[in-house]
Amino acid sequence: MLKKRLIGVITVKDGLAVQSIGYRRYLPLGKPWCIAENLDRWGADEILVLSIDRTEKNIGPDYKLLSSLAKAKLTTPLIYGGGISNKNEANKVIHAGADRICLDALLHERPRLVREIADVLGVQAIIGALPLSKIGDGVQWYNYRTKKSGKFTDELIKLFSDGMMSEALIIDWKNEGRLNSFDDSIIKNVPFNVPQIVFGGISEQSQMNKLLACGSVSAISVGNFLNYKEHAVQKIRLSLSKQNIRSALFESD
Repeated sequence: MLKKRLIGVITVKDGLAVQSIGYRRYLPLGKPWCIAENLDRWGADEILVLSIDRTEKNIGPDYKLLSSLAKAKLTTPLIYGGGISNKNEANKVIHAGADRICLDALLHERPRLVREIADVLGVQAIIGALPLSKIGDGVQWYNYRTKKSGKFTDELIKLFSDGMMSEALIIDWKNEGRLNSFDDSIIKNVPFNVPQIVFGGISEQSQMNKLLACGSVSAISVGNFLNYKEHAVQKIRLSLSKQNIRSALFESD
């Protein structure tokens, strides 16, 4: 049985944590390290920091942000994504304090480099981010740089089939930022067998219970909605434990 986790997501743009809505609108929330400290204190299993403007600006990973998170002395494992374009940058991100990395643009543009990164870091340190949307009877993969959606490439399918990434971050990008709107039919149409972290439009506890009951789902990721309800992480954990998901979700409890 997969160990199920609750991941707190911090979306960063121009150095600020923001509320992202459908990859189109961004509302400021504050300093990323402050939100990370809250998630750490509240008991999230992992913290995922996504610097969404680094690749678009071709300015590499946000090492300044990673430094500020390191100074916060978080005890929660940290995942970082944004601006990573080669194995040297990936390695530097890990040395700057991240436990794992999340790759997106590289999967579209230079998927062969994922194998080089895996040789340096190991496959367990790599998560592949897949913004998806339901189209007809299947799903399409969104490229935020070109603003276009298309089919999975043979190279991407082979990367997952060969075990070059430990998990896939399945993002319902159209419903991101919308209450209780994650389309669970998306996860049923992914054509490769890999543990799935689900994200986008996840806000309600009953919805989380349903998603975590899916055998392929290894974690739920929640961003905006953890910042607007007091003690949200603890309430989610309590609700899940009452639904008999506790033994799979939090081994340390």
